[in-house]
Amino acid sequence: MATNVHALRFFPAICLLIIVGCGCSGPDSSVSKTEAGRAGQKPTVALVMKSLANEFFQTMQKGAEKHNSEHSAEYTLISNGIKDEQDVAKQQELVQQMVGQGVGAIVIAPADSKALIPACEKAMKAGIAVVNIDNKFDRDVLTSRSLAIPFVGPDNRKGARLAGDYLAKKLKPGDEVAILEGAPNAFNGIQRKLGFEDAIKAANLKLVDSQTGRWETAEADKVFSAMLTSHPNLKAILCANDNMALGALAALKAAGKKGTVLVIGFDDISAVRDLVKSGDVLCTVDQHADQLATFGIQYALDIIAKKASPVDKETPVDLVTQQDVK
Repeated sequence: MATNVHALRFFPAICLLIIVGCGCSGPDSSVSKTEAGRAGQKPTVALVMKSLANEFFQTMQKGAEKHNSEHSAEYTLISNGIKDEQDVAKQQELVQQMVGQGVGAIVIAPADSKALIPACEKAMKAGIAVVNIDNKFDRDVLTSRSLAIPFVGPDNRKGARLAGDYLAKKLKPGDEVAILEGAPNAFNGIQRKLGFEDAIKAANLKLVDSQTGRWETAEADKVFSAMLTSHPNLKAILCANDNMALGALAALKAAGKKGTVLVIGFDDISAVRDLVKSGDVLCTVDQHADQLATFGIQYALDIIAKKASPVDKETPVDLVTQQDVK
């Protein structure tokens, strides 16, 4: 499992880097400052991801590298990520490094929906196209800075609602459920929680607890262990990502309650897909990690070539149940 944040470990022409943003007009956004403005040269696209310890982002990275290998004449890829999803400062530093290198575009999955916006604004002022993927930037902060950074990604609330509705079919009104939330500073985590709550309310289930597991397996294990003690009649746990679903399963096993509480996840990583197949996890949600970065990269290239305007684009999100993995 790749965890090196400076993953210049593949081949010299390819580094790991993500930066979010879009083309920006104005006195400071001279495209001539970047590779995109150098006639006859193919642009460099920097992909800046979150935790490379998370299988979801490893899959994203592989998808981006595959796309680049198939379109190597069109652009050069630099990709990178941070050690864990809480290291916001390191991701800001990665964006600044990409600005210094004068890349043509940054495609970024921000660890924080607000804190990465100023760094991306600097990139845009340097004439770099920025595209936001995976975790959406805060709309109010963008508006306050008069920024238009396109988001290319799924509707996380809709995806979570799909999983929650499927879970509800296995329960009865009044059953107790809980939520393991993502990081509170991440828009996608907030949206997934809202989607779960939509399904819980519609099915008249009883939400007895909702706490953050900060996307991490170990943290989710710890938090859910305490939930199990406080709520012995719990019937299901809705996890905002698959890593936390793994943590919930570990807590259930340690408490001798494996199989007594339904578990749902989000992301469709291979480890959880196998558990969906075995029945240990009820369902997960596929937002197509292998394609998500390529959607953003292609959009960034279109913006550079003036073939696209920087507007949001919704990408697919699908429910994955045992029937889907047989």
